[in-house]
Amino acid sequence: MHRILVINPGSTSSKVAVYHDEAEASGARIEHAHDEIARHTHVTDQYPFRRDAVLGFLAEAGLRPAELSAVVGRGGMLRPIPSGTYGVNERMLAELREPGEREHVSNLGALIAHEIATRAGCPAYVADPVSVDEFPPIARVAGLPGFERRSLSHALNQKAAARRAAAALGARYQDVNLVVAHLGGGISVSAHERGRMVDVNQGLDGTGPFSPERAGGLPIGDVMRMSYSGRYTYEELFRLVTRRGGLLAHLGTNDAREVERRIAAGDEHARLIYEAMAYQIAKEIGLMATVLCGDVQAVVLTGGLAHSEMLVGWIEARVGWIAPLSVFPGEQEMLALAQGALRVLRGQEQAKEY
Repeated sequence: MHRILVINPGSTSSKVAVYHDEAEASGARIEHAHDEIARHTHVTDQYPFRRDAVLGFLAEAGLRPAELSAVVGRGGMLRPIPSGTYGVNERMLAELREPGEREHVSNLGALIAHEIATRAGCPAYVADPVSVDEFPPIARVAGLPGFERRSLSHALNQKAAARRAAAALGARYQDVNLVVAHLGGGISVSAHERGRMVDVNQGLDGTGPFSPERAGGLPIGDVMRMSYSGRYTYEELFRLVTRRGGLLAHLGTNDAREVERRIAAGDEHARLIYEAMAYQIAKEIGLMATVLCGDVQAVVLTGGLAHSEMLVGWIEARVGWIAPLSVFPGEQEMLALAQGALRVLRGQEQAKEY
């Protein structure tokens, strides 16, 4: 049996768990005080208290670092890399300590994993970070030289859901074509061609459907006029697009359950906005189906919003003709991280070098 510590830092909390092979033995969501986070200018400044919180979790679980077989952290904003499990090395650590514009809280996953693994005398890994990039050249081309379409997505949950969907079809992930939509606070929709994620919308600050918090694709001319209006700094506009858009901008809430309560109470504006989000998700699924030339074995919905029967029903009504729908509500990122490490520990894969 392998004991694997999994670390997944989020904006205001850190998810941690110990897996015995693929079974979660203990887990916790460690909430971090807003004041504690706000006093730090850079994400890397949060490292000491987040590391100590993970060590505290281990102590409460009665587990010493020396008992661990591996530590795996959420991969951060690394350079574009193929999918897989990567050993944490000095090059990766150096980039995550000085990320520049690629600053993101998920960067802390590898840093904390490395320190604890060093104490434990075991390997540290990351698996399927947000920068997973398996685009062919044609998918990168943008409409102006100097611009390039980038692969930044919920790759970890996308890949995990794709493997589950392939298994449900009685096939290997490497042998099927799928369109996978991760529906969460951000939304990413991707085309998977025989084990490779060959296209995806840039959901954080680029294209695709709006989401509970993100604006999605916007008319570029209007964005340019907004940028030069003098009403916003760069930081304010970026936050508006990435954290204050979508459902939150239209309805004042990013909680889909609240939106559905309003719809049930007869709020027609809430219904319009919520159904428009489903409409845009369905459009993006159709777009990704064209990437695969219509050869799609399943359309896969995953993420927190996939719990919504209303939203899923609206999407299925528009995309059901493409392929059968597979729905895996929620996200299995912690298990997916553990499985990434486990495949290496069992010799099923070789850890890649960053």
